[in-house]
Amino acid sequence: MSELINNSNRKALLKHMILQLHEGEAPDQVKNRLVEVLKKVPYNEVVEVEQELINEGLPIEEVLKLCDIHTYVLDGSIDTSGAPEVPAGHPVDTFKQENAALKAVIKSLESSYEKAKELKDEDDLSGFVNDLRSGFNQLMDVDKHYRRKENLLFPFLEKHEITGPPKVMWGKHDEARELLKAANDALRETSMTKEELLAASDLLLKPASTAVTAMIMKEEEILLPMCLETILTSEWYEIYQQTPEIGFCLYDPKVEWHPQGADDDVKETQASNGKIVLPSGSFTSQELLAILNTLPIDMTFLDRNDKVAYFSQGEERIFDRNRAILQRDVRMCHPPHSVHTVEQIISDFKSRKESRAPFWIQMGEKFVHIEYFALRDNNGEYLGTLEVSQELSGKRKLQGEQRLLSYEK
Repeated sequence: MSELINNSNRKALLKHMILQLHEGEAPDQVKNRLVEVLKKVPYNEVVEVEQELINEGLPIEEVLKLCDIHTYVLDGSIDTSGAPEVPAGHPVDTFKQENAALKAVIKSLESSYEKAKELKDEDDLSGFVNDLRSGFNQLMDVDKHYRRKENLLFPFLEKHEITGPPKVMWGKHDEARELLKAANDALRETSMTKEELLAASDLLLKPASTAVTAMIMKEEEILLPMCLETILTSEWYEIYQQTPEIGFCLYDPKVEWHPQGADDDVKETQASNGKIVLPSGSFTSQELLAILNTLPIDMTFLDRNDKVAYFSQGEERIFDRNRAILQRDVRMCHPPHSVHTVEQIISDFKSRKESRAPFWIQMGEKFVHIEYFALRDNNGEYLGTLEVSQELSGKRKLQGEQRLLSYEK
């Protein structure tokens, strides 16, 4: 029967089945029909159907809720045989090598879960818990893996008009991060009984490692094959060059990747011989760059069309920034749960209802102040938005006065 189903009908049927899940039909029944009728679903069709559902009005939040069910239903039914192969050192090869390292850690954790059941109530659990702590500390390194997807892969997919799946996947990243944080917090307890350890495993530890495993499947069966068919070699080389800015996850690439035709020389903007003249003075472009990067703040400028046009590159950054975000719509630079806040700020700035929006957050030991400013010309016309972030924990501790010269080390 499957051979009678063409591409259009297969996509329509896949969409119908996903909507059946949305309406609450039993996943096992849907999976049985999927395997029986479709046998294998090409990965690109999964992406196309998801994008169509989002375009037709299925909220991102609903897709996030259904994502784990979709994964269960489609696991083993996605055909990746047509995906291009990649050479060693290619960014996709690095993602897969990192996934292999993550799976090795998860396999060790799964073995630990089973051993926990065999422990006796009077056994000393300290060494066992330390092993679990070590494993989950390693899994926390997946944050760099996810950040590279969010800040490098996703912007290039958006340039090729693939926006829905990255939004969904970013939301799943955040869910995995929260589960991993909860697992690590639970393992910080100084003493645990066997009963408490088993309860923590069922409620926190297993869900966290399962979330990472599920993301590996989504990457290798859907995201990475789609990226290989979509992203150009020159774009992959940009990703490759910017990857070290964020870092690697449990794996250090052993091979350099240099695609044929790539330019060996890093192209840097040349300082202009002319002056940038402003009402209160002037400087060269080189001087301006030094000034902007020396200020003890992070700055990001959004133009009047809500595109990222510039970011400063100081030594001590608070948030990840890389050249891949330039000309990216600001809505795509934030996780789904905060997009509505960004849109509200921009709307209020453009309507002249507001001109600044401050926030401050605690990030571990850092106290970070973030403020958005509306930029306007002499006639009050909106030019864009400036985001300014500063780490203030040190300044909050200042007391008294310092009137004598003292160089801070």
